[in-house]
Amino acid sequence: MERNIQKVGIVNWVILLLVGVVSAILARSAATAAGTVGVAFIGVGFLVAVVSYFQMRLEERERLEALEYGELKKAGGGATLFQEAGADTFPARRSREQFERYFVPLFTALLFLLESGAVWWFWRWLGKAGPPKADQAPIAMALYALFALILFLLGKYSSSLARLDGQRLLRPGAGYLVLGAVICFLAAGTEGATLAEFPKVDLFAAYALCVVLGLTAIETLVGLVLEGYRPRVRGQEARLLYESRLIGLLGQPGGLITTAAQALDYQFGFQVSETWVYKFLEEKLPWLILGQLLVLFLSTMFVILEPSEQGLLEHFGRPAGGRAVLEPGFHFKWPWPIDRVYRYQTRQIQSFIVGEVPDPDLQADRTVLWTRPHFKSREGEGSEMPGMLVASRGQTARTDTNEKAVPANLLTVSIPIQYQITNLQFWAYRHANSSEVLQDLANREVVRYLVNVDMEEIMSSGRLAAAEGIRGRVQQRANDKQLGVEILFVGLQDIPPPLGNKRTPVAAAFEQVVSAVQQKQTNILYALAYEAETIPSAQAKATNTLAEAQNAAVTKVAMAKGEASRFTNQMAAYQASPSVYLQRLRLETLARSLEPVRKYVLAATNTKDVLMLNLEEKIRPDILSGAILPPDINKSSATNR
Repeated sequence: MERNIQKVGIVNWVILLLVGVVSAILARSAATAAGTVGVAFIGVGFLVAVVSYFQMRLEERERLEALEYGELKKAGGGATLFQEAGADTFPARRSREQFERYFVPLFTALLFLLESGAVWWFWRWLGKAGPPKADQAPIAMALYALFALILFLLGKYSSSLARLDGQRLLRPGAGYLVLGAVICFLAAGTEGATLAEFPKVDLFAAYALCVVLGLTAIETLVGLVLEGYRPRVRGQEARLLYESRLIGLLGQPGGLITTAAQALDYQFGFQVSETWVYKFLEEKLPWLILGQLLVLFLSTMFVILEPSEQGLLEHFGRPAGGRAVLEPGFHFKWPWPIDRVYRYQTRQIQSFIVGEVPDPDLQADRTVLWTRPHFKSREGEGSEMPGMLVASRGQTARTDTNEKAVPANLLTVSIPIQYQITNLQFWAYRHANSSEVLQDLANREVVRYLVNVDMEEIMSSGRLAAAEGIRGRVQQRANDKQLGVEILFVGLQDIPPPLGNKRTPVAAAFEQVVSAVQQKQTNILYALAYEAETIPSAQAKATNTLAEAQNAAVTKVAMAKGEASRFTNQMAAYQASPSVYLQRLRLETLARSLEPVRKYVLAATNTKDVLMLNLEEKIRPDILSGAILPPDINKSSATNR
């Protein structure tokens, strides 16, 4: 029997390996997201089945060793060789204990890292995953159904053997076999949904499998942490640390309460299944679940709409008469699926963009250059689209022929349009997708408007008028189509020329023209400023020169008159007393000449005194003190000396 169990263990991990490899190839060829995520479960199951198989072999060796020891002990009749059984006497048991003590926790930690890393990678990958390939769906569906059947039969057989005493090591592999069967059935169902033109079902199923894988990783981590705090009871068989009870619910169906009770019995060391809480839940759980479902069903009779919302009430799929439109607040209705309410953001301003979509990574830039791409790149295209046709008033003759160029140019436009839903029934029922219809109408009207306006005008002073004109056109077409919306705003802030390429740098040429116009305007302003500065300065200089000349003339005339008048007075004085006048004139001249000279006055003439005159030049006191004295003080000092 033990040999048969080991064969089953080998078959389990071999089948998981083969199914995992083939499923990976199949998921890649069919581009199914659910099948790709399911390969991670099968891969984890393969690792768990291999580890449980090796642990199974260790326990089998230990059992054979114990039997051999018993036979030798009986045959030896209590020989001294076997009287003291030490650790070296049972190498198989020591190997099994070291395996469980060191390798199993290390493998469980590695298993947690693999599961959590797979969840992180798959969650990022699903954000950009494409739809499944419809042409590969029939083959993939058939193969997944075949894999599901094989895994289910083998898994149920292994789980039945696992319920026998002493066969607990088959439980982990059996659980992953049955889980693999469920995943293959799910992948086959998503392929069928792809054939029925519902490709998003595959993506939703993949996200659900990611959540289950994440819960399994959390369970593995919690079990690994709590193992260190579990009370050890002698004689109690240790739980397999790498076994997931979440997966075991599928491999060994004994009920959710029974599985939870077994986990609590093992974790806390007493019989939780004997408590009144467990017995109450075991008896009343179906009624509790039924009550919860009933409450959930009755809760569909109420609906609460936010202040920014309106709701469409449908009764058996048709508008509910006078109550078809529900305003914000609390409302009653028939339970699902009799009545359904669809919410719409009618009080909220919504928007879309006609033309190029701005790159969100570049929106923080305060300066936008025409020569740099600032729109999102589109798959299969360059960094920016060629643009839209815009009329041009100027026509230039070609260089090679006499034909004139087409009066049109290209502009890269990014026009945000904001709108609000005003008639909810028109918006919801008049068209299958009113949002796409509105965007198509706006795109058509923008194209029609641009081919009838001048490029230079719409890029400069005519933006406001163009925005209002486009808004009126789109509003008129929306009213004609009975979309039930009001166009609130049309923005024409971002209308650059096409970027061009290295051979024809269109945006660079536009920038050169604009730069030349701006330089021209700058030069004109500089000339006007120079004119405003130079002419008044010249006028002021001329006025100043004229005033100085007039002042000099008046001064010279006055001085001449004064000299003439002085000469007349001197003649009169001379004629009155010539000797006195001449003597006075000499004395005045002498006084002016001798004023800075040192003088000595001798009053007595009848004495014969010997006078000692010190004619040495003395140092001035202002030089000795280091101070500069006023001129009047210097003069007085010289006079005193």
